Amino acid sequence: METHLVLTVHHQGTAHTFHLSPTATLEDLSSEIEADLNIPTSNQKLLIAPKPGMKKAPFPPTQLSELLPLSSPKFKITLLGTPAKDIAELHQQAADVKKRQEARREAFAASKKNRAKPAPSRGGVHTLSSSSNNYTFHRCLPLSYLPNPDRSLQFLERLRDDPGIRAAMAKHQFSVPLLTEMNPAEHTTSESRTLGLNRNKGEVIELRLRTDAYDGYRDYRTIRKTLCHELAHCVFGPHDRDFWDLTSQIEKEVDKADWKSGGNRLTQDEFYNPGDWERMQEVEEYVDECGWTGGEFVLGGSKDGSAASGSSIGAATGTESRREAMARAAEERMKKEKGKQDDSR
Repeated sequence: METHLVLTVHHQGTAHTFHLSPTATLEDLSSEIEADLNIPTSNQKLLIAPKPGMKKAPFPPTQLSELLPLSSPKFKITLLGTPAKDIAELHQQAADVKKRQEARREAFAASKKNRAKPAPSRGGVHTLSSSSNNYTFHRCLPLSYLPNPDRSLQFLERLRDDPGIRAAMAKHQFSVPLLTEMNPAEHTTSESRTLGLNRNKGEVIELRLRTDAYDGYRDYRTIRKTLCHELAHCVFGPHDRDFWDLTSQIEKEVDKADWKSGGNRLTQDEFYNPGDWERMQEVEEYVDECGWTGGEFVLGGSKDGSAASGSSIGAATGTESRREAMARAAEERMKKEKGKQDDSR
């Protein structure tokens, strides 16, 4: 009587018994597993311990009696594989997920198509919304290490709230994150004094508020005119024809919309320099060197569009250090005081 070969195959924690003929091969065992557990041969992997180890399709037609260590106490067959039903369910789930994702994409595309288009941005200007309240300077920052920073803050806020400036910024949709003051010593050379800077087309605007001697503030009209110049740099970087046309337009709009009387002082006891306005009218001072990008001055041009030389701060082109500028200002004050004393004698 022929003896059957009885093998136990472990799959997902469950032991399954198979009765095979003594001459059965590994290929025959795989076929029995497919018929009984509904796991396709192509998905089967048989881990046979202690030897020969992992076997996977296509299985060799080797007899099991020769291949398997049936007498070993450590003999064990572990099946790794997923039933065809489970695979089909996974495929169906994946198809359902894909279908839902496509439906969501179509719904999102339809809603985006019906959504109102936002207003186009202007160069590097930071526009927030259509509300005119957003077209302003969102933060005013004085230099805390200079004398009387609270007065500088009042000056910056006065510029921010100037009716003419507000009207021009609303019309051109200018929204500038930061308005700050400039340290005169850091932007004074033997040939010129920079009055303002615009960094990255409206990211930051710096204005020269203080006198060179740090004992007061410059004429309000001069600073406001400089601010008009810097606002034009939110759209145009070089000092070309387009830039000067926009600057002139902004200046006219600011003057027209300024319903308040333009004062020359910040407070009743504040010192200011009324000569600034006259000097600016005579073009003795330099407003800026075009746009300022990435922390350096961009080489600029004159009002007629011709090339002009420029340099980064601190370059060896005659730029004074803060100590030198303050020393020169102190000498000028001493000369003035001495002249007054001589006149009084």
